[in-house]
Amino acid sequence: MIEAVKFWNEPNNKSHWDLELDPEWIRFGEMTRLACSAVAAENAQLTRVLGGISPIDPQFIQRLDAQGVLDGVHAVAVHGFPLDWNLWQIHEWPDKLAEIQAVTSLPVWVTEVGVSTFGAEEVQAWGLERTAQLLMGRAPRIHWYSLYDLPKAWPATTRHREAEGSSYYRHFHMGLLREDGSPKLAAREFHRFTPELGICQWFHFEDHRLHDAVRWLRQLGVKKLRTGLSWADSFRPDADAWFDRQMAALDEFDLTVTFCFTPEHRGLQPHHTSAPQVAEEYAEFCARMVRRYAGRSAPMPLAATA
Repeated sequence: MIEAVKFWNEPNNKSHWDLELDPEWIRFGEMTRLACSAVAAENAQLTRVLGGISPIDPQFIQRLDAQGVLDGVHAVAVHGFPLDWNLWQIHEWPDKLAEIQAVTSLPVWVTEVGVSTFGAEEVQAWGLERTAQLLMGRAPRIHWYSLYDLPKAWPATTRHREAEGSSYYRHFHMGLLREDGSPKLAAREFHRFTPELGICQWFHFEDHRLHDAVRWLRQLGVKKLRTGLSWADSFRPDADAWFDRQMAALDEFDLTVTFCFTPEHRGLQPHHTSAPQVAEEYAEFCARMVRRYAGRSAPMPLAATA
């Protein structure tokens, strides 16, 4: 069920990685190298992807390359939201991909791209059409963010929350479906772009939307889905039982699974964006999830000797 694993989410975004604790990404690099090795030891056939970067920054890719991080992955990923958060226009998407392609020979995936309905549903519908025109055929994977609006009773997973102003509230309007599950204008057109266009949908612990999400993904013709397994959630009671239900429900899709979110008690600071106290613990979590849901790959045969 898993075709790829991703290491972290937006590591160059201060809402997802505490840059005060790790301003040069040295700890992040060590953690990711260890995780790559641990996953490869479990299943070398899985595609390993660097966590999608936001903003799209070629210098960040070069920085990690210099640390040897890119030696352990098969692809890098970018996230872009030019109609909501980025300081560039939507028609610049090909140029943004080219900036990353210029500094690495690895494939460049787009694992989050979307448009909020914060202002109007018509903006999202137009943005979906234009995004598909600009990205389809240019990236091996494209995941639209997201299927559902975030329920207003839940906090968005971002560090500074309401202090971000309107940027924070746009998180709640990114879905093709409203909070109550009813479709927006863009949902009625999404099937035109599948299966090439996938979806990114994060599921919260014990998420009540899981099975309805599967029905909608089938209806929309989605084949490729990106989701996440939270290292922080793994310490909750009955965490493995929830992970099992989530992964069983999503078994029919080609999954890219993101491993992220530091448990508060295992971080240098008690926050999900913190570098861990012990980098090997993140690697062990990644390996355990791969072992549980992807299994071990067959060992490579020994080379013949003369």
